[in-house]
Amino acid sequence: MPTITAFVLILVKSGEEDTVLEEIRKMKEVKEARIVYGPWDLICRIEVEHINQLQTFIYELRKIPGVEQTTTLIST
Repeated sequence: MPTITAFVLILVKSGEEDTVLEEIRKMKEVKEARIVYGPWDLICRIEVEHINQLQTFIYELRKIPGVEQTTTLIST
């Protein structure tokens, strides 16, 4: 079944990058996650089978303490 690949840019509270990264890496949809420098603090690459799974993932991601903002980029 085809999968949807997306990159999620994440802004976190200052000083909480490592903690949030650790939590994100536990999520089954996450294939890769890293700290980045610039306007965003973290980036992760995710894979899901359906768009509704992407929506659910984003909702769960935003519940992680320290996450302040996200932007999702769906890749083709």
